[in-house]
Parts: sequence; structure tokens; C-alpha cells
Amino acid sequence: MLLKNQNTFAIEVNNLVKTYKGGIKALDGLTFNIRSGSIYGLLGPNGAGKSTTVKILTTLSKPDSGEANVLGIDVLSQPDKIRRIIGCVSQKSGVCYDSTGRENLILQGQLYGMGGKYLKERVDELINILKLEEAANRSTLTYSGGMLRKLDIAMGIIHNPQILFLDEPTTGLDPEARATLWEIILNLSKQEQVTILLTSHYLDEIDRLADRVAIIDQGKVIIEGSPRELKDKLAGDVIKIELLKNYSNSIFHVEDVLKKQEGVIEVKIKSKELQLQVSRGASILPNILQVLQSLSIEVASVEIIPPSLDVVYLKYTGKRIEA
Repeated sequence: MLLKNQNTFAIEVNNLVKTYKGGIKALDGLTFNIRSGSIYGLLGPNGAGKSTTVKILTTLSKPDSGEANVLGIDVLSQPDKIRRIIGCVSQKSGVCYDSTGRENLILQGQLYGMGGKYLKERVDELINILKLEEAANRSTLTYSGGMLRKLDIAMGIIHNPQILFLDEPTTGLDPEARATLWEIILNLSKQEQVTILLTSHYLDEIDRLADRVAIIDQGKVIIEGSPRELKDKLAGDVIKIELLKNYSNSIFHVEDVLKKQEGVIEVKIKSKELQLQVSRGASILPNILQVLQSLSIEVASVEIIPPSLDVVYLKYTGKRIEA
């Protein structure tokens, strides 16, 4: 029987800390809440703590400290209850390659105590929803990457979970396969009312799917909001300027001069890189370059970046997500 959440939030995470051997701190006070029926994105580069968060929430790992609840159930004290009401699709496929797609789904359902006519109908339903009819009775060794990920998702929701964890679900897939999986994920949330925690380092994926997103870096939330809210906070473009060398002796004077220029909202300096938040990048750039030239600052490259989650990430972490 499915449990009904009496709380506002389907998932509650409070001050999680996790340190691995060697002193590597994967989580450093991670805190966020997820409303029922929504898609919540954790956005960050590899090593930001996304997979560690999923492992803790799915009871596969324990934090050093902090609290986490799923549908009001504590993940540490009642892991068995958690496992019955969640589904999980990890980065690595859980498909058995010695079996067909249908056999994989049947086995997964049996592991959840399903059987008989109900299991058969559920397997047929998922094969139809995910458009695996032609491949269902073939060995999964013949499946493409996109087909394997669809089968992974089907296995994750075979038991009709209320919460679904998707850890980097489209990594390595071609654009067409990614688009197909995006529609499947959206349908699960909007039509089936499944609460989804999605981890990704793909900006377009989070922008397309997530109702809310938390940008995390070094194991903590840097900023949170809907993709639209986060982009609206930018109030303009970002000009990224790479300098030919490190002007350590005069760089603070440069910062003061640039801040006084019309249309410049914020200036950040990191080593040989200038990052300016401006109101109108294309019209302001010539004046900025002229100012740098007057200060004998040599420029190696310039980039104007319009409002996007990439710029949001750059603004609040000081680096591009690819780094």
C-alpha cells in the first residue's frame, strides 16, 4: 500500500555532511526541500555531491551527520520502508544482459513482491508507454543506449513508486534519445504525479525539466529557485575577459575603474580572468576594452554570455560547469 505524505514536502534534507576516506568532503551541510509531484534538479559538475545525495536518500549510504526524510520517513531509522516507496535509476545501468527486456521487468517486479496478472499487465503497460514493443522479447545485448535507459526507467517505476530518483539519466545519449527520455520524465511527473529528484550536469536538461533547481558545488547549495527565477536575477549579460597575464600589482585599481563604467553591475576578478555582469553586453564591450587598453591591460580573449543557467552557475560559483 502506498503511503500518503502528510507533509508539504515529499523530500526534506537538512544539513547533510558526508566525508569519504582521505578527507574528501562530498557533502558540506547540504539542505533543500522538494514539493510533492514536482521535478527537482540538482545541478553541478562531477564531484559536486549529487550522486552521494542520491545514495543517502535511497538508503545506499549513510551521512556523517544531518537529517533526511522521504514522505516523512527517516532514511536512517526506517530504510526498509523507504525502499518500498521509491524508485531509482542510477548512472550505471541495472539491466541484466543475459535476459530480454521483458524478463528484466518481470524479475524487477518480483523483487518488489509483485506477481500474477497484475505484474503481467504492468510489464505490458510499461513496454507500451516506453515504446519498447519491438525489442521487449530480444536480448538486451542488442539494445541501443537510449533503449537501455528507457528499460532502466521502466525497471525503476515497475512498482508504481511515489518518488523517483534519476541520477544523470541521459549521460552519453544522442540528442534524439535524450529528447525522448525528457518527454517520458515529464509525463511521469505531470500525469502520474511522481515526485522526481533529477541530478544532472546538463544545463539544457535541468532548464527543460525542473520545476525548481538547486545549484550545488563542493557539497552545498549555492542558490535555489526555478530556472526562470534564477535567470531573471541576472539582469543582463556576463562579459568574460581572459587576460594575457596576471596583473596582480594593478588589478584592484582595474576593478575600481571598471565598476564606475556605465552599465557595469558587478565585477569579479580571478587570476587572469575578469568577469563582468553588465546590462547590455554588446553595446558596453567596446568601452570596456578601451578602458583596459588605457590601463595597459592586454586581453587574450572575450566572450559575451547571455542569461542562461550556465551564466547563473558562473555567477554564483565563479566557474563554468564544464570545469
